[in-house]
This record gives sequence, structure tokens and C-alpha cells, in this order.
Amino acid sequence: MDDSRAQRSLMSKTLARQGYHVAEAGSGIEALQVFAAQDFDLILSDWMMPGMDGLELCQAIRARKASGYVYFILLTSNSDKDAVARGLDVGADDFLSKPFNPDELRARIAAGGRILSMERELQETNRLVTSALSELKTLYDSLDRDLVEARKMQQSLVRESFRDWGRAEVSLMLKPCGHVGGDLVGFFDAGKDHIAFYSIDVSGHGIASALLTARLASYLSEGSPTHNIALIERADGDHRRQPPEMVAAQLNTLLTKDMLSEHYFTMLFGYLDMNTGQVEFTQCGHPSAVILDQSGRTQFIGEGGMPIGLISAAEFERQTVKLQPGERLIFYSDGFTECEDVGGKQIEEHGFGEILEKNSGLTNEMLFDAMVWDLDRFAGGQDFGDDLSCVMLTYKSRT
Repeated sequence: MDDSRAQRSLMSKTLARQGYHVAEAGSGIEALQVFAAQDFDLILSDWMMPGMDGLELCQAIRARKASGYVYFILLTSNSDKDAVARGLDVGADDFLSKPFNPDELRARIAAGGRILSMERELQETNRLVTSALSELKTLYDSLDRDLVEARKMQQSLVRESFRDWGRAEVSLMLKPCGHVGGDLVGFFDAGKDHIAFYSIDVSGHGIASALLTARLASYLSEGSPTHNIALIERADGDHRRQPPEMVAAQLNTLLTKDMLSEHYFTMLFGYLDMNTGQVEFTQCGHPSAVILDQSGRTQFIGEGGMPIGLISAAEFERQTVKLQPGERLIFYSDGFTECEDVGGKQIEEHGFGEILEKNSGLTNEMLFDAMVWDLDRFAGGQDFGDDLSCVMLTYKSRT
């Protein structure tokens, strides 16, 4: 834009010879009308024009919402630094002194072209990133919905959170640290006067671990005794209990030879004889069980043992303990004892035992709540780093 027709004609011819498409305007107002009719990449404008000068035109162009960036070069005979600063303040990108040199004009426009090219590349990159983020959000939302449903299904594996057998009762707690987890707890009727109960912790977290817990739940299901590997059907239709160490051995064979899973799991599995209070159990790399007696004191029991699924030749042992009326036997996951405070220190068995002793006067369900509450306080409000699960068996009477 230039109010001098001769200057405009000279510049237009110079630019046309260099291969540019050129449109002319004799004033700032006319330039805005031309700009409104089509998009331009670069504007060359004289500073001094009647009516709307170059600075005002630049401001007007910057106020419009163009599809892309417009490079603005001011033509001026004013080399005053304050004038240049004013031009930059209103949005000018470059300056060209009058009378212009054709080679300098070509170089200034080429520099603007490079900047516009980078701006277009950035716009395209942003478009691709925005598109990718939108697709990822769609996928994430879909996955999140699936995980919410998976959590519901995993929680349904614990069909009952409490059952009273009269002479004993069992309570369960399952609290994944994410949508889904690798912990599993349960119990089932193990034949005349016997209760089977277990706590399992599959390695890792997430969907793969949750799928394995679902598979394991089917092997220890009360709903289908003929498919429960802990029970063997007898000729009279009743079921005989497999020793707890044999249950562990069979699960180990399934995991190492049949399922060929990359995961392993720890487990406590046991039977309670409701007539005598005797518990037979096997410990497979799981945290030691704890007895909470009537006076509120804790006793940790267990000898460790090998996890299930690490080696095919693993051997498992049977352990026994006798409960007195009113005592509680607790199987729990390592999410309790490995809980960390803000400094990274674990609560360990001692701290977990203190929580149990402090809240020993509560009923099972209230005790579960208190355990999580005190653990959260120990962690300083941080998210738990692992799933929390617990089986609490209360022996009430020998009769």
C-alpha cells in the first residue's frame, strides 16, 4: 500500500518479476477492503499515508482474525529509533527504508517467507497434536469406562463380604489401589464343620493381574464345588478336602505348566475346624498371618514359603494353629505392611500390629474401616501404592 501510484507500480512490477502474486491499494481503507476479500501472507505498507497511516493499518490488520499469520513490513524514510519502536509495538515485523533497493526488498520478503513457513509448520504440528490428543482422549474415555466395569466385575468375585456359620464368622475386605488390582480374598464351605478361606496377591497391577485373579477365583469357587480344586468329590456325593499344601501345589502346576503366565502370586490358604478351633494352612510367600486375641494382643505366625508360579518344582508346607474362642485370625496383603509414610518409611508388621491392637475392641467391619483410616493417616494422605485386602476369621465356640 502506498499513496504514490508510481511507487506502487514500481514495487508491484518488481515483486511480480520475482514470482509473487501482488494486489495494490492506494490507502489504508482500500487495503482493508482488499484484505477482507482474500487472504494475504505479507503486506508492504508505506508509513505515511492520508487518512489511515501505516501504523493504524497494522493495528487494524492485527485486530482481525485471519486464517494465518500476516507478515507486515513498513516502508519508511524515518530511521528514528523511537519511530521504529512504535512500529514494533503495534505489530510490524520489519522495516524497509525508502527509496527501497530491489535486492533488499527481495531479501526482506524472503526472510518473512521463512517465518511464515515455520508458522505454517507449527500450525500443522499443533493441528496434528490436537487431533492426536482428541483421539487419545476418546480412547482413554473408552478404556476408563471399561476399567470401571472391570472393577465392578472384580468386586463381584467377592460374592459375600460376610458370613456367620454360628461357631465362626468370616469377613472380607477388598480395596484395589487403582481401577482394578491383583488381590483376591474369599471363603467357602469345605465340608462338615470346616471353612476354607484364602488371601491371594497377584504380582503387578492392572488388567493382566485382575484377569488372573478372576481365573483363580473360578478354581476356588463355592458355587461350583466340582470345579473347586480344593475339594474332591466322594462316592457318596460329599466332598473331601485337599490338604492346603496340595491346593498350593496344584495351583503352582496350573500356573507354570498350563497357563504359562508371566505373573506369580502369593497366598495364604487354610481350613478351620469349627469343632476344635484348629486351623491348617499353607503360606506361599504371603505376609504372615496374625492372631488377634481377646485381650487385644497380636501374634504373627507363619514361616514364609515360596510364591506360586515362580518355579515348577516348588514345594509347599502345612502349618497349624489352634484358635481360642473369641480370637481372630487375619490374612492380609502386603499393601498394609508395605504402606509408606511421606518419607518413604514402611509401616511393617510392628506398625500394622499396633493398628490392630489399638482398634481390637471394634467389630470386624468397623475394624476394617479403622485399619484403612489409620493407614491413610500413616501415609500422610498419599494414595496407597498397593491393593489392600484382608480376610478376618473369628472363632466363637467349640460347641
